[in-house]
Amino acid sequence: MDFTFNEEQKQFADALRRWVDKDYGFATRHQIIHSPAGVSDAAWATLTELGMTALPVAQAQGGFDGTAVDLLLVMQELGRGLVVEPYLATVLGARFLSLAGGHEAALERVAGGELKLACALGEQQSRHDLHDIKTTATASGAGYVLDGAKTVVIHGGQAGALIVSARSAGAQRDSGGISLFLLPVNTPGVTVRDYRTIDGQRAANVTLKQVALPAGALLGAAGAGWGILDAAADYGATLLCAEAVGAMDAIFAATLEYLKTRTQFGAPIGKFQALQHRMADMFIHLEQARSMAMLAAVKVDSTDDEERRRVVSAAKVRVGQAATFVGQQAVQLHGGMGVTDELPAAHHFKRLSMIALTLGDVDHHLERFIAQPGFAQHA
Repeated sequence: MDFTFNEEQKQFADALRRWVDKDYGFATRHQIIHSPAGVSDAAWATLTELGMTALPVAQAQGGFDGTAVDLLLVMQELGRGLVVEPYLATVLGARFLSLAGGHEAALERVAGGELKLACALGEQQSRHDLHDIKTTATASGAGYVLDGAKTVVIHGGQAGALIVSARSAGAQRDSGGISLFLLPVNTPGVTVRDYRTIDGQRAANVTLKQVALPAGALLGAAGAGWGILDAAADYGATLLCAEAVGAMDAIFAATLEYLKTRTQFGAPIGKFQALQHRMADMFIHLEQARSMAMLAAVKVDSTDDEERRRVVSAAKVRVGQAATFVGQQAVQLHGGMGVTDELPAAHHFKRLSMIALTLGDVDHHLERFIAQPGFAQHA
């Protein structure tokens, strides 16, 4: 299998990196995350101009038919630059719409940068089990009425519409009976409480009280949303792995530069063999994570659901382990200032910590990997 990126992919990534370096530096990001909105309209407009919002959308809806491998490069650059715009949330929402079909108008608006999306999937009791759903969808006339609450909806406060999972049949933890909906945030009965997370991103808690939706808001078939939800969540986990690799690239480079310039006992501390060994260990973790993130990007579109789950979970485990190790080592090698807000490395470490916990942590995905059919025979 050829893992060489083509010229078009490289140009896409280079254009994004140049913009980040020129117009989205650390000081600019600091101003954005401490602004009332927590995101930048100007930055979003630039992402749209660069074609980033159109990349994951089909050509029929004004997009570029980008693959997960194309998105891999984009997410690496966003991770390297600590970009806090609602790109991942919107791309993941677009994935739901693409898998479900029938919402071409919304996808056209996503491609044009007019519509930002967020995915309201988690609940207070569910942790990483996205099939654990208390929110209800009750048939009413020609439509549905939603009631419930969703927590830690990444960029829920910045979205124009939400992808909402709700239970229309079955018990609380059944994979059957789950329905998915496209919900405009200005629908009566929707309350969004926006807040900033420890990594500088935005999230929201969403309350749904007697929210009436037409039948056209349904994604896919009623009660059969688990297949879409499971596949889309794996797609999101794959993109998170790519973002983590970009963040680890940045924090590794910053640590290496620090070891070359920080002197102790009359010599750069990078000359000390013990620290060289630790940098070598960080590099090994980073490269293993990079390989697994790339494999997940290649396999996430597989028609074999078992293979997709197995590879994505393996990647999320390895990337999560690497993120923790690389981040902790970087902080320690920087000394006390490694945890200060003035140092970009501290912000990369916070983002890596959040990525490791989003859409399933290491323990969750390790358990899921082991549960896949055939594991015992190959172990």
